[in-house]
Amino acid sequence: MNKMKSKKTIVLSLGGSLIVPDKIDIAFLRNFKKSILDFVKKGNRAIIVCGGGGTNREYNSAAKHISNPSPADLDWLGIAATKINAELVRVIFGSHAYAHVVFNPNKKIKTSEKIIVASGWMPGRSSDDDAVRLAINFKADKVVNLTNVDYVYDKDPKKYKDAKSIKQLSWSKYLSIVGKNWNPRMHVPFDPTATRLAMSKSVRVMIVNGQKPENIRNILQGKKVKGTIIG
Repeated sequence: MNKMKSKKTIVLSLGGSLIVPDKIDIAFLRNFKKSILDFVKKGNRAIIVCGGGGTNREYNSAAKHISNPSPADLDWLGIAATKINAELVRVIFGSHAYAHVVFNPNKKIKTSEKIIVASGWMPGRSSDDDAVRLAINFKADKVVNLTNVDYVYDKDPKKYKDAKSIKQLSWSKYLSIVGKNWNPRMHVPFDPTATRLAMSKSVRVMIVNGQKPENIRNILQGKKVKGTIIG
């Protein structure tokens, strides 16, 4: 007799650069929606945490050109950007998704819906941190960070042609590459605050290029995909 496959909960940290690279990427969102619906129709749960991306950077830049905002104020702007992105993602799933965007990742949520969409929460961290907290909250063992690069590199591949990709690395090695302190303008695969929390709670992190639709499908289907595993 065949054994029933256990249902899975997966936490996806969806980079704002995928939702709104320059303008809203309708083709990406359409493909993303299909992949997620195929996943949850099998009884699995998907928790999607939306980043601020370019929207965040544009508003941060405008504020700094006009005034001298504090780091906390810049973070609040970024959180607002994650909220509008998250509302968009929630809306495209319609009745398949939990009816409200989750702001507090520590809150216990009782719902039969298999798709939960979340945004940023508090200053001092990015939405990556919320993804880790939701993984802890829902007892998921890993966070998949969907971004616009194939791997973590030993240095910025956009600046250095000799940058080397890394397929697996320790927490300490990753922090030595990206730094240990958070600032609202960081542009790294996974923020250091979230990394330290994941490390303390033994939540693995996978960095995967979400611009390639097959990567998302393969992750959801439990197939091998290229990327970087941290932890």
